[in-house]
Amino acid sequence: MSLFQLIGTLELGLIYSLVGMGAYLSFRILNFPDMTVDGSYVLGAAVYAACVALADMHPFLATLNAIIAGACAGACTALLSTRLKMLNLLAGILTMTALYSINLRIMGRPNLALLDNDTLFSLWFSGVPKIVPLVLIVMIIVVALWMFLKTQIGLALRSTGNNPRMSRAQGINDKNMIVIGICMANAVVALAGALYAQYSGFADINLGIGTIVTGLAALIIGEALFAHAKVLHALLACVGGAIIFYMVTAFALNSNSFGLQTSDQKLITALFMAFAMGLPRIKAYFKNTKKGDIL
Repeated sequence: MSLFQLIGTLELGLIYSLVGMGAYLSFRILNFPDMTVDGSYVLGAAVYAACVALADMHPFLATLNAIIAGACAGACTALLSTRLKMLNLLAGILTMTALYSINLRIMGRPNLALLDNDTLFSLWFSGVPKIVPLVLIVMIIVVALWMFLKTQIGLALRSTGNNPRMSRAQGINDKNMIVIGICMANAVVALAGALYAQYSGFADINLGIGTIVTGLAALIIGEALFAHAKVLHALLACVGGAIIFYMVTAFALNSNSFGLQTSDQKLITALFMAFAMGLPRIKAYFKNTKKGDIL
């Protein structure tokens, strides 16, 4: 793997670490299996691309619009679940399905090219490698989420995910907490989509395929390798997990020894996730084997 490929892999890992953080908020903090991610990721890219390419908007304002749009998508899922009493999984799938048509409406076509438009990278970080602003943005999001989850609302959010009944007994409106949490999760994912559109120079309707799997891979790998109860460490583990995931994938695809092709990426993802999820069990097996225990 060349240095150029290595840096590109790190940059993609940083972008998708935001998807991992969104998965952490919904799956771990709220215990809410949110499938909206595949749609809200594309929504972020679509809104950014439409604002910049069609409305000639400043990239910063376009990015903010993408974040707000992602939060609105999360609100739809949360309201379907909390107000209409739908299953969490079904609510996310319905919103994700609707977002496919909405994203097409926003862009007006299946894809939009942004090669001739300014981005946050070209305006604010001209002449600087893209990895520098990406590290800065990811660290800002990590610190912001960490600080938020230490506030009174953040603690109520964590309490709702841990024990909804006890939260209600303490006077916490668990429905509102779910809405806030899912909005935040999808806002972060939409930011990732907007950053990817700026990074790659295009937005495509099919960008979101497998996004939730990648986010969960970052989350699970981070937890398996850097397991820790503290929120800050868990958020940083999402970053580390996403980078490791893309490093392993890039190495496998670029290695002539395995004979893998680009089309095998989803297979690698599934195998790597299975390994990461089974890693704690594998560790426990060898630990008990050394002690002479029979499993």
